[in-house]
Amino acid sequence: MVKKDKRKNKTADWFKSLVWALAIAVLVRIFFIGNFKIPSTSMVPTLRVGDRLLSNNIIYKIRSPKRGEVVIFKYPEDPKRDFVKRMIGLPSEKVMIKDGKIFVNGEVVEGERISIRKYYSEGFYGNEEEIEVPPEGYYVLGDNSINSRDSRYWGFVPKKNFVGKALFIYWPPWRMGFIR
Repeated sequence: MVKKDKRKNKTADWFKSLVWALAIAVLVRIFFIGNFKIPSTSMVPTLRVGDRLLSNNIIYKIRSPKRGEVVIFKYPEDPKRDFVKRMIGLPSEKVMIKDGKIFVNGEVVEGERISIRKYYSEGFYGNEEEIEVPPEGYYVLGDNSINSRDSRYWGFVPKKNFVGKALFIYWPPWRMGFIR
């Protein structure tokens, strides 16, 4: 009789622990970590079609995005859709794309994440002429700029539209790693 009671208590404890673990996992998933699938080639070579990634969905509630980060945001023209692009221009900066390079406040942007790519002067915003990013806006570009609809075409991403920072590719396994 005592043995059965011990077994029931262990089973009940195990079940309670499982319920708590699931509840915590769901809360973390809802509020802190995002899961996204890449549908297009706009971020090649950084992200490829079919890549699945995890994001930090709390970081931009604590601090502002930084230049060079791969960000996830609600598409300004259709907030039901999430987009993934690279952060280029911060609030109140002047951005221009010319001769395949990005200029911010008149200076060529240096740094391995941005300067190694050639950016095409297409679209309406920042091509061959400086454009000022609004105080609550951000300028983003796809790494594969010839095949990307980004801030050059539809303008700026409002701060309120940011979902999170892309962190880690977890699928397919051979592409697994942190996003730079």
